Amino acid sequence: MSQTLEAFREYLKKLNRYNRINSLLSWDMYTATPRLGYQSMADALTWFSSEAFALSTSDELQKLLEALAAPEEYEQLDEAMQFTVRTMKRELDESRRIPRDFYEAFVTARSASMQAWQEAKKASDFSLFAPHLENMIEMTKEQCGYTHPGKEVYDVLLNQYEEGMDSAAIDRIFEELKEGLIPLVQKILAAPQPDSEKFRGYYDPDDQKKVQDLLLDYMGFNPDAGVTSQSEHPFTMAFSRNDVRLTNNYDPENPISAIFSAIHEGGHGIFGQNVNPALEGTPADDCRYMGIHESQSRFYENILGRNRNFWIPIYGRVQELLPGLQHISLDEFYREINHVQNSLIRTDADEVTYGLHIIIRYEIEQAIFRDHVPVKELPALWNRKMKDYLQITPPDDARGILQDMHWSDGSFGYFPSYLLGNIYDGMFLEAITRDLGSLDSLLAQGEVKTVTRWLGSHIHWYGGLRLPAEVIRQVCGRELSAAPLLNYFKEKYTELYHL
Repeated sequence: MSQTLEAFREYLKKLNRYNRINSLLSWDMYTATPRLGYQSMADALTWFSSEAFALSTSDELQKLLEALAAPEEYEQLDEAMQFTVRTMKRELDESRRIPRDFYEAFVTARSASMQAWQEAKKASDFSLFAPHLENMIEMTKEQCGYTHPGKEVYDVLLNQYEEGMDSAAIDRIFEELKEGLIPLVQKILAAPQPDSEKFRGYYDPDDQKKVQDLLLDYMGFNPDAGVTSQSEHPFTMAFSRNDVRLTNNYDPENPISAIFSAIHEGGHGIFGQNVNPALEGTPADDCRYMGIHESQSRFYENILGRNRNFWIPIYGRVQELLPGLQHISLDEFYREINHVQNSLIRTDADEVTYGLHIIIRYEIEQAIFRDHVPVKELPALWNRKMKDYLQITPPDDARGILQDMHWSDGSFGYFPSYLLGNIYDGMFLEAITRDLGSLDSLLAQGEVKTVTRWLGSHIHWYGGLRLPAEVIRQVCGRELSAAPLLNYFKEKYTELYHL
């Protein structure tokens, strides 16, 4: 190992320690910090984030990266370290353009915005959040102006979450999906619907947590390398492959919501736990391409979890843990978890109409950054699009524009990754069927972990080393297309709804 590489590895360790502290502070803010303690925690996060930012943009790091990028050094590096040098050098060049005082102000504003969103959602009052959202939009534009001068802001944001993807590519693939999706939804909604009344009742959150533990174990999530907690909005944080943290939210009147949040976040968590350990401590140790990451959470949630055969080996145990389901048969449960209906809440949406929820958010983000629609007009715009796409109008802000946390922390451009993940899943399902045979048969035999191992060896192991387009080509052997997902929907729901 050259002296330069050794010095760089030591520098990475130092930077990763600061990032670990920032992750811990963020985790605590979302899961445990009381309201009156929030500001002091936010102050600490601002300080440590600023220190990490200074380390990630220092002259020392720049010199190390430039030395390692020189051909005689770079050619001696392994694949993970070459990726690290390329990625960190590009990000350093971008970040060094951001004034430190702006960065500190942005971290502070983000913490205040997240707190304001939580309070606004509880009060169902958009006006409490509006000034913070306006500030986050303007600061996001300013930051993009520093990091990518002269480039279109929204394309910069999209590429940040799914590298290689811009709005032209997303428009094409989303249009392909809409052409097949909208008429299918209309046919399904015109068919006889399942009766949800049997599911009404009280479901103890403690019982729901026991079901979550069962599901995570069944899927292959390692509890020795993970932990679960509770938050307003379910999420996953991967500190390392040996420390992956999930949250959930338990509605005592709707156990299906927490069941599928557990499966969804468990998919994220399994991904984090199965990355090649040789990548730990590098930018490749977690997949930064959110469409790929969401494809894994949504593959577990939808392709596996909404398949009747997934539940055959465990539904009896779920009924024991959740007594409110004891009078509900597996067939009734299967119909309900695949009940297609126009719903208010994205995270509770069925897998078919879910894409329409994402398209609404994508179009509103375009309106924000391209059409410069004022913040005060966003609730009305949200409600109009809900009416246009889903034929329903939110009765209040909490079930409308305030339902998601993403904009509160500046995660503009993230939403399309959910739908890209669904589209990737249609392609991964084809590849799994090609390699393993019938998915229905595997699931009916309780072989979920066989699927987990396939996903691990084909996708998870590589962390962030491969761009999304490379993952699709190498795993699926073809270019990106919405056709496999549409075929999956048509086959499944034609049978389920007798279309």
